Amino acid sequence: MRLLPTILRDVSSTSIPPTAIIGLDIGGSKTRGILWHDGVVIADEQTGSANVQNVSIDEARQNLQKLFSLLPTDGVEQIFAGSGGIDTEADAEALASLIRPHVPGVPVTVVHDTRLLLAAGHASVGVAVIAGTGSAAWGINDAGAQARAGGWGYLLGDEGSGYWFGREAVRHSLHRMNLGLSPDQLTVSLLEKCGLKESGELIAHFHSGTSRRYWASMSPLILNAALQGHPESLAMIEQAGTDLAALAAQVAEQLALSGPIVLGSGLGMHQPPLQKVFRDQLAARGFHEVRVLDQDPIFGVLDLALQASVSKN
Repeated sequence: MRLLPTILRDVSSTSIPPTAIIGLDIGGSKTRGILWHDGVVIADEQTGSANVQNVSIDEARQNLQKLFSLLPTDGVEQIFAGSGGIDTEADAEALASLIRPHVPGVPVTVVHDTRLLLAAGHASVGVAVIAGTGSAAWGINDAGAQARAGGWGYLLGDEGSGYWFGREAVRHSLHRMNLGLSPDQLTVSLLEKCGLKESGELIAHFHSGTSRRYWASMSPLILNAALQGHPESLAMIEQAGTDLAALAAQVAEQLALSGPIVLGSGLGMHQPPLQKVFRDQLAARGFHEVRVLDQDPIFGVLDLALQASVSKN
């Protein structure tokens, strides 16, 4: 267990309720947990994903068990968990039921991970856009009305996500093969990463049980190729940014919001070329208050805890 008796993020913009809180950010590739005492980070740990859209219930249960074995739970008063795939009250309850055995008697609040992201941007209203292993947008306005776009999972959507990039690299490579063209730099790097020799092997490899996380891990290949001027990779980034902007705009228009629109998660926070396309596309639609999250979404737990404390009082 790593004990961290210092504040790792600036939380001066909020008044932290005097409680011991554990926050969980359950992504498609990993689960992160932080224990706070009065806004001070005491422990920060990470295990594999506990998102049952990406792993089995048994694997999710094991990863949560490992995480809570690393986090002190004595005196904890609240648990806040953000996860993808929380589309209904039943989804939230299913995840909460996996968490409760590790913190008996402690209230567990489960929200869609886009809510963590917006809170981490210190915005009480606006639109949050996730661009990580998957993708989704969620927003809330002053009247409390909410709207969602995307977040349907990789079989139905996840445009502009890490998985989408990985899949598009495979499609690009197979298309070149069908045209009788030799492998280009993107295909060569993809085959090497997959441990394959020929493009045709990608078909069986893709359908052989490789996971969503596996293909999302290929996204750096496209981003690196784009930096070297690879035209098709540049086109993929353009398409991804356009699709993510469309998700954001749909939610903003439904809620009659002009902003803020907050982009976050792994790809969204760390890929400037994608950020630029996202901003440009939204500006073309009339949305100019666009932010890139400057802290990990899990730190939105502090704002959610404050909101919960205020609503009680």
